[in-house]
Amino acid sequence: MVAGDFELTKTAPFRFRERRLGLLASVSGLALAIAVAAGFALAAYSRAAATQQEQPPNGVLLVAKPTLTDANFARSVVLVTQAPDYSTVGVILNRPTSVRYQGKPIWAGGPVMREVVVAVFRSEQTPREAAFHVLRNLYLSMHPQIVDALVADDKARYRLYAGFSGWAPRQLESEFGRDGWYVLPADEATLFRQDTRGLWEELVARAAKPRT
Repeated sequence: MVAGDFELTKTAPFRFRERRLGLLASVSGLALAIAVAAGFALAAYSRAAATQQEQPPNGVLLVAKPTLTDANFARSVVLVTQAPDYSTVGVILNRPTSVRYQGKPIWAGGPVMREVVVAVFRSEQTPREAAFHVLRNLYLSMHPQIVDALVADDKARYRLYAGFSGWAPRQLESEFGRDGWYVLPADEATLFRQDTRGLWEELVARAAKPRT
């Protein structure tokens, strides 16, 4: 019995270490799987952006109706653009954060891939890297070369976001059917408005105003 007890005590740390390493391997594997999935998603959006950026801009504002209770989008104003496959991508304009990227302020762009930095920016030429064409001379991109070039350029006009908002093809149309959004024209002044407090209330009032 003594010998058996000693053997169990002697080998237990090794068995614990094996279990711990197995757990770490599982966690690492999950993180890797998430990273790979995020990479594929990012590549898919980049392909969509590359296809869309040569086309006329089609950006609009989605303004959440007061009845929209989804925590991701309640009281939100979202700049969106549609890709040729009818998927939709955009960023929430009125959720500033205390986060900084290379010293620059970051807004919360949406629930998709929050670890990715997204830029809305002005460019007189079509960007060389993939970017969605949202308004005339205005683009949206999550390409790191674009983001870092903007941050390094003191004269660039841009805004940075953590994550973005995305809808699968035709998904947004179903939300329109549930009457969750107002749709308004987008403009550069709204996109780069410094103080976004009160923006949602202003746009809801504008959208709900009877047309004459």
